[in-house]
Amino acid sequence: MTKTVIGTYSTIETATAVVDDLVKAGFHRNSISVIANDADKKYSAYMDHDTTGDGAAAGAGIGAAVGGLGGLLLGLGALAIPGIGPIIAAGPIVAALTGAGVGAVTGGIIGALVDMGIPEESAHEYAESVRRGNVLVTAQVPDNRADEATRIMQRTGLVDLTREAEKWRASGWKGFDANATPISAATNGQRMNTTATTGAMKNRSVANTNQGNETFQVVEENLQVGKRAVETGGVRVKSTVKEVPVEEEVRLRQEHVEVERRPVDRPASKADLNAFKEGTIEVRETQEQPVVSKEARVVEEVRVRKNVDERTQKVQDTVRRTDVAVEPIPDTGRTATSSTVTRSYDAYDPDFRANYQTVYSGMGNYDRFQPAYRYGYTLATDKRYQGRSWGDIEPEARKAWNSQNNNSWEDFKDAVQYSWDKVRGRI
Repeated sequence: MTKTVIGTYSTIETATAVVDDLVKAGFHRNSISVIANDADKKYSAYMDHDTTGDGAAAGAGIGAAVGGLGGLLLGLGALAIPGIGPIIAAGPIVAALTGAGVGAVTGGIIGALVDMGIPEESAHEYAESVRRGNVLVTAQVPDNRADEATRIMQRTGLVDLTREAEKWRASGWKGFDANATPISAATNGQRMNTTATTGAMKNRSVANTNQGNETFQVVEENLQVGKRAVETGGVRVKSTVKEVPVEEEVRLRQEHVEVERRPVDRPASKADLNAFKEGTIEVRETQEQPVVSKEARVVEEVRVRKNVDERTQKVQDTVRRTDVAVEPIPDTGRTATSSTVTRSYDAYDPDFRANYQTVYSGMGNYDRFQPAYRYGYTLATDKRYQGRSWGDIEPEARKAWNSQNNNSWEDFKDAVQYSWDKVRGRI
């Protein structure tokens, strides 16, 4: 049996980090789904090509997040949902939203969530959260790992949807409306302020006044704990009717007719002469038989009720904070070079295809090796691995790959390392 664990996040970067944590914990990527509002087309712009120019630095974080999401989940694509408008989505929920082809939406987000086991009232809140700009993450997990998945999803930036929904209802919201006008950043200027207060992440910028205007984001996490109702067991009372044999004793009366003939020899009397004629005498026998009747009586009542009590539980976790250390660099006299900006996965795709044609063309089509190249790209762009060598991260990368790809590391490790080295600029 499986359960659906679900949460909303205020940024695509946070949602991508949560998906990454779920995959690394061993949850299958084919059970994880993501839906992000893309009314302003800020996400889909990074799905097809790399952005350069004045907005490239500002969008580098979004581009890396979208590229990382595409490396983690299958089926990342752009759709349009009634009431929300353009979105990007990935994972099994895409099949519930689309029909004949990408972009042909046959159902609705409410139906898709209900089919995954989300109560309809909650489905309306999650759909409205996406409509207002948040990012939805769902994971269908085994029953015995539901608590583990919940802890992972609560770890970073989870939006308090209960509090959000209370604010919406206070302003007149009655439920998700598929006929409503989609919301974009241009038409909803307050959305960013709303999500900033409910999200668990606060951003501060430290400006570098050196030539080049480099900006480092100092990120802090605040722990935010929400509540959700889960089934923990119960009692099932079932009534059945069965027959039980019983015995009772009753005394019954029965009559028997006896005929006695005895010889006599005496003179006939006058009475005998009067009886000297034809006649018939009937004497009938009777007997008593048992008659059974049943009376239904109530002999016991079974009442089922629920007692409700409340308890206080202390939730302990860890939060992360980015510390920026500023160190002076001595004058070396070398010519300064521009900083490196990580390109999108699609920018490297021609190199990956060329490597495939050279090394693996006789071992299946390119689609078979593409996940390995994308995995290497994801590793190379992951900030946790910055400054580490391939030999240092290879055991960890092998373990994560084998857990999701049937222990096939030996078949694809060279393609993964090629992608790692290419993105890192080593080849």
